[in-house]
Amino acid sequence: MGLFLVAVAAWLARIENWRSYSPIAGGGAFGQGEGYVSEEKPSGVIRWLTTVDHKDIGILYGTYGLIAFVVGGLMVVVMRIELIDPGMTLISNQFYNSLLTSHGITMLFLFGTPIIAAFSNYLVPLLIGADDMAFPRINAIAFWLLPPAALLIWAGFFPIPEVIPAQTAWTMYTPLSTGVGAGTQANAGVDLMLLGLHLSGVSATMGAINFIATIFTERGDDVSWANLDIFSWTILTQSGLILFAFPLLGSALVMLLFDRNFGTTFFAGGDGAILWQHLFWFFGHPEVYILVLPPMGIVSYVLPRFAGRRLFGFKFVVYSTLAIGVLSFGVWAHHMFATGIDPRLRASFMAVSLAIAIPSAVKTFNWITTMWNGRVRLTTPMLFCIGFVSNFIIGGVTGVFLASIPVDLILHDTYYVVGHFHYIVMGAIAFAGFAGLYYWFPLYTGRMYQKTLGKAHFWLSMVGTNITFFAMILLGYGGMPRRYATYLPQFATLHQAATLGALILLVGQIIFVWNFVQSWLEGPQIEDGDPWNLRDAGLYTAEWDWYDQKLQTAIADGGEEEQALPDGGEAVDASAEDD
Repeated sequence: MGLFLVAVAAWLARIENWRSYSPIAGGGAFGQGEGYVSEEKPSGVIRWLTTVDHKDIGILYGTYGLIAFVVGGLMVVVMRIELIDPGMTLISNQFYNSLLTSHGITMLFLFGTPIIAAFSNYLVPLLIGADDMAFPRINAIAFWLLPPAALLIWAGFFPIPEVIPAQTAWTMYTPLSTGVGAGTQANAGVDLMLLGLHLSGVSATMGAINFIATIFTERGDDVSWANLDIFSWTILTQSGLILFAFPLLGSALVMLLFDRNFGTTFFAGGDGAILWQHLFWFFGHPEVYILVLPPMGIVSYVLPRFAGRRLFGFKFVVYSTLAIGVLSFGVWAHHMFATGIDPRLRASFMAVSLAIAIPSAVKTFNWITTMWNGRVRLTTPMLFCIGFVSNFIIGGVTGVFLASIPVDLILHDTYYVVGHFHYIVMGAIAFAGFAGLYYWFPLYTGRMYQKTLGKAHFWLSMVGTNITFFAMILLGYGGMPRRYATYLPQFATLHQAATLGALILLVGQIIFVWNFVQSWLEGPQIEDGDPWNLRDAGLYTAEWDWYDQKLQTAIADGGEEEQALPDGGEAVDASAEDD
């Protein structure tokens, strides 16, 4: 492998003098052929392989995340079709377990974290007036660790002799994942998946260090802690969570790999199964907030633009973000109420789990109050923000019930948990991601999407999400256990409703992909730096000011606007944004 990497580096050095690359040089637009070329910054494929420009890396993260979203979504569509009938055998039970495992890992580690990194890489330097990230090359390395991580996680699905997909579920509970017994979990496919997860964790940790350093040291002179935008606050908090959570996951994965391959007994015997759950969930529950805090920041940033007023209670939204970050490390054992741990410990974790709902509720009331008596414009980004708030309320309220020990003992490991979790992951996190993608679409493409298709995408996603996951909540109330490919006939109707909702979701995402790609290539060009008319309400922000300067530079140079690549993040006036 080392010789292969050296050979690739030598090949790249022969083709292009990439070592002279400067992140503030010009270059061609995304998807462009030869176009505009400078000596410092190559064009074409070499540009994307060697770039350290934060905007280019943001686009790479976004492309990667959306590809993972498609793969993970298609996995679950196959699973839902299998579940139409109680005894259907479209796929084997073993392959169903493989899809279930890879779907969870793909959506959390290969879609959720990278799509957030796409927004943060592209926008944070622009919002805080920085030229680039504090460590541009480390930023690039963090991204390029992810493609091999995906290949390792999906390796079991490739035609590799004697390698089969992992069937451990995304939690990788021991002793199953240690390969104990006569099952298939001693297969190398599990080892490859664990290595892929480890790579993704290293990538996230490197990115977190970079964001903390960037926000602390690279802010413009006029960007203080008092007027730092809310999205950057959430990225800073998320990065702190990553620093404490992901190294622990990496350590636990190394211990598990040692158990599987070198005969150690960290998790293989005695209380090893409980030890794994403690270590995994000490990472796993903060991971939920690692995934949801930046989308909360996107909604807190985008929703006021179309409500016609500044974010209500900005300071309290910041304080609630920091409170969630601190409290998230004190709730992990609510995943373990049914394991027989000390009742006194269970009670303390129940109290903190209930308490963490308070800062989340603060945000929710602030979003609602921001819209109250505002001049609401129901654009596609605003619709997805409103959808986020409504889905987050359902996901949050159902989570409060699971924080209660007696209720959790009844609903633990049922479809109720699946419905609650997916209301947060799909109904909230993905909706906020779509809101951001539509809101900043003119910024990174120079074009506007088809608005009718954007709204169709929202309504299909909203209807599909609620049909699918509310049916799962009802299944959980009926006692349907999760992770089963076959089930009792009395659950058939609700499973069929969930599958119908999943197919509606699929149609919505197909429309999204078509609209996204077609509009990027052929959509109407944006001719000024205020495509959302934010100046009228006094809500014009730094990234659009930067974009307007880019357009004016392109016009002054006599070049076409779509050929003007963002030139590496010139320092901009960020004082216009204090919410």
